Amino acid sequence: MSDKVVKIRKSGNSNILTVPKEIQPQAKEFRAFQGRDGMIVFIPKKNNPFKDADLIKQYQDSIQNEEFAGELFDSES
Repeated sequence: MSDKVVKIRKSGNSNILTVPKEIQPQAKEFRAFQGRDGMIVFIPKKNNPFKDADLIKQYQDSIQNEEFAGELFDSES
């Protein structure tokens, strides 16, 4: 873990934090969050499978097989 200190630079309306060269990012895009204690966290951006049109289309008419066989109860049908 690097103990290198980085400073925030101002560029237009944005604040910039540089990534030390010792850190090799595995993603190109990140979501940024700030915690209550002021900690800044960058999380690699991933696609949401529930909003992926191709995935939704692929499984649109899929039917889930019930784990347990037998009659359904009251309003389960």
